[in-house]
Amino acid sequence: MRFITLRHGLPLGTLLVCLVAFNFTPAAEEKPDKDGFTPIFNGKDFTGWKMHLEDKKADPAKTWTIKEETIICTGRPAGFLYTEKSFKNCVIRYDWRFPRPKDLTDDDKFDGNSGCLVYINDPEKGVIGVWPNCVEVQGMNKRHGELLFIPRKPGEGKYDIKARDKAVNKVGEWNTTEILCQEGAITAKINGTEVSSGKGPLTEGMIGFQSEGAEVHFRNIKVKELK
Repeated sequence: MRFITLRHGLPLGTLLVCLVAFNFTPAAEEKPDKDGFTPIFNGKDFTGWKMHLEDKKADPAKTWTIKEETIICTGRPAGFLYTEKSFKNCVIRYDWRFPRPKDLTDDDKFDGNSGCLVYINDPEKGVIGVWPNCVEVQGMNKRHGELLFIPRKPGEGKYDIKARDKAVNKVGEWNTTEILCQEGAITAKINGTEVSSGKGPLTEGMIGFQSEGAEVHFRNIKVKELK
């Protein structure tokens, strides 16, 4: 290619390259908000996340989609979305809701199911079906926030169902769940109300969200890492 030379002897092509280089700035990293939380879902795509489904032939893109900065999970087939990064001591905060069925008249009879998985180890090695070695903070509508240690071991957690009943919003409305994970001890809150606590042998792992039979939405997924 023939370069056009400017008055001071600098080729135009070289100048353009310099201008592009001068104006280029890398994408800014997410910064913590005023409460110290950093988004781990960017609202646009699944950068930083992986998907694992029980049906190996299923297309994950048909289970997990994004609309208006919200993750839409169809609930089928069973599986989970999980972070590439492993977390140890942290607070996880996220919003969730189940779309309200048009014919639902009694919220207590709604069987929508999902969950947040913490301390995931060996994510693609199921120990109970597709579910890996981890702690599930139950996402089921009827028992949201209950701790399930996978593989299950009784007596490791306590759950206040009455506190859950008072804290959770109506089916179809957004809720905020906050999970404190510190040295294996876990505490879960719904809309600011503590509903469960417990401790198990796991102290570090990935964070995940379940696809388990019902459409469920997630947004504003953030983490505050602790020392």
